Amino acid sequence: LLIKQKKYFILHAPRQTGKTSSMLALQEYLNNKGEYLAIYANFEVGQASRNDINGAIAGIIREIKNRIPKNFINHDKMIEAFKELENSSNYTSVLNEFLTLLSEYSDKPIILLIDEIDSLVGDTLISVLRQIRAGYDKRPASFPSSIILCGVRDIKDYRIQTSGQDIVTGGSAFNIKTKSLRLGNFSKEDVINLYTQHTLETGQRFEDTCYDLVMDYTDGQPWLVNALAQEVTYEMPENRDPSVTITPQMLEIAKERLILSRQTHLDQLADKLEEDRVRRVIISMILGKMPDYSKDDEEYCIDLGLIKKTIEGLQISNSIYKEIIPRELTKLGQENFLSLFRPVWVKSDGSINVKTLLTLFKDFWNENT
Repeated sequence: LLIKQKKYFILHAPRQTGKTSSMLALQEYLNNKGEYLAIYANFEVGQASRNDINGAIAGIIREIKNRIPKNFINHDKMIEAFKELENSSNYTSVLNEFLTLLSEYSDKPIILLIDEIDSLVGDTLISVLRQIRAGYDKRPASFPSSIILCGVRDIKDYRIQTSGQDIVTGGSAFNIKTKSLRLGNFSKEDVINLYTQHTLETGQRFEDTCYDLVMDYTDGQPWLVNALAQEVTYEMPENRDPSVTITPQMLEIAKERLILSRQTHLDQLADKLEEDRVRRVIISMILGKMPDYSKDDEEYCIDLGLIKKTIEGLQISNSIYKEIIPRELTKLGQENFLSLFRPVWVKSDGSINVKTLLTLFKDFWNENT
């Protein structure tokens, strides 16, 4: 509906939740219908250039050009015009000119699907947003009919620092957006359907009680749902035989292995905990302190998928994150514990002497109760 209404809008969700797959599927769907020319482009290509607007915009234009169907781009006049734009030194408007030219040469309205928009920074991001905004009134004849910006965060959360040290908010730089849509997590039915596909392909079954456990561990977070299934069916050698039925006990082991593996998604989660605005929210929640953060900080953490709102208040998004986040926040203390303390209940090999620990705790309890 938004595309039919020629709207510009935002699609955002935490990393590895299926944003890119959704965008590519939408591109294929729109092009198969034949009403539009849908073009997907990943703007991460401009990230390395940072505030070098010329280099970033040149890379972005090449990315869009490379994504255009060959039967369209090979038009002789189009190629000649593109070359002129690529050699242009006025990169404050060349993206706008490029999209105008593209739209005027197309016999169908153009739908531009921009992925990783929030990978751009500073002056480059402001320039891109403002050049798109400047062409909004020319659509659909001379500018894309609809543009979707896709990233981790809602555009209102962008805090863009210019080379002049000014802070520009994303909302002010792109005030033409109609709506922000957030990709949701899988439902239990989605998880059942996904795991059933594995059963149909391999014959390996999951016990019915597994699905509630998967939802408890992951809350339907797409990457975690898939990673947990991969871990329990393939990474655990004893379960590779499709005649082995997956049980809740196996999922428990797979969950622990997944947490300890620190795969890319979980590593990125740990990296986010280094941000001050994230730490303020998470530490206040864990310690049960009065909020020491702003509403923007809270919404930012929700957009990252770290926390969620429930009728009981804010909570860590899922059980796996609940284990990982405290571990990461206390990682330094854990690593240095034995170098700072020499407790008698820790054996020379680093394991716990349970009997000694319980005896000491009993003595402490008797003295203090």
